[in-house]
Amino acid sequence: ATRVITGDAACEFNQKVTVNAVPGQPGHFKVLFKKAVYNMVPELTTTGAVRLEDKKAGVVWVQIPIKSMLLNDRIGQRLIDMCQQPEQLAAARASEEAGRNATAAASAAQAASAAEAAASAAGAKR
Repeated sequence: ATRVITGDAACEFNQKVTVNAVPGQPGHFKVLFKKAVYNMVPELTTTGAVRLEDKKAGVVWVQIPIKSMLLNDRIGQRLIDMCQQPEQLAAARASEEAGRNATAAASAAQAASAAEAAASAAGAKR
């Protein structure tokens, strides 16, 4: 419950999901989407993802480091995806930046290797 990110999450299609802790009930959360209010509690996962579940409604809120999604567990369908709270947006940007830096480093290494091979080949021709 301490890892649950609360507050508003901006989602795809210009939608919003709000996650609030229930005062006086540790480990209980209200998840609001459109006009629905789901009463959720954390469920253990083996992946490290945060999973809140409303067993009565059959709805699950899953939070991973870069996004969250609301699922209808009964029919196996996403209700909304690509929801990001400020912490997740920052993590997504950091991940993208790390990816760009890794790509740039790989390109530089490949160019250096090609230059070295060309220099070696030119030296062999002499």
